[in-house]
Amino acid sequence: MDQIFQAFVMGVVQGLTEFLPISSSGHLILVPWLFGWTDSFLESLAFSVVLHGGTLAALLVYFREDWRRLIPAGFATLRDRSFAGDPDRRVAWLLVASTVPAAIVALLFNDVIEKNVRQVGLVALMLVIGAAILWAADKWGPRTHEMDRLTFRGAIGIGAAQALALVPGVSRSGISMSAALFAGLRRADAARYSFLMATPITAMAVAYEMLKLLKGDVGGAEPVTLIVGIVTSFVSGILAISLLLRYLRTRSFNIFVAYRLVLAAIIVVAFLAR
Repeated sequence: MDQIFQAFVMGVVQGLTEFLPISSSGHLILVPWLFGWTDSFLESLAFSVVLHGGTLAALLVYFREDWRRLIPAGFATLRDRSFAGDPDRRVAWLLVASTVPAAIVALLFNDVIEKNVRQVGLVALMLVIGAAILWAADKWGPRTHEMDRLTFRGAIGIGAAQALALVPGVSRSGISMSAALFAGLRRADAARYSFLMATPITAMAVAYEMLKLLKGDVGGAEPVTLIVGIVTSFVSGILAISLLLRYLRTRSFNIFVAYRLVLAAIIVVAFLAR
């Protein structure tokens, strides 16, 4: 029962923090540490990526209409060898350009990072650095245009920035939204582009870790534990996407900058107290 309750909490944390610019991987390290949970499976990177199955489902469900347009538009571009003035064709290939650098870095360095950089102190440091980058992007980013006016150079830059999110505490959504703001996207468009770009990367991560599960390379857990984690991450993920897109239409990222700094301070205090 303890493992099921902890999976429920971790699923909610994953769903909310995956899409808010506050670092899901960092929170999945911090929550067990703060509450003294010692279940090795729930603390593993493998379980955190299993939870990504729930957030992947949230992305696919929430943006299903976007993908129904973008995927055929992408193939139509190959057929016609032209964007033909269609914004969906352009956005589809911008997303491809953003996905490639992040995928390459993940393939090369995922296992190294998994073994060497999942420390609480590093999470606190990256929360602060990420907060500074997000604040600067929100303050000085041009914020002048929508997704279809993004340049391919900007798209590649966003993808390269997303690769940094392999380090816990950076935040995939936070760093990609920051890069999108610097590239000129409006706040809500930066968030939407970040979420669309996350879909193929998250799908690849889920597939990679599911292969590990099938090979028996990670610790065991009751099926109900996995179901609880995935369902809760899905539901809370849908909620987080909807709330953030609505929030950013009229507000800045400052509340998330403040949250990151406060959380980093709490981590330092808790660490010193121990």
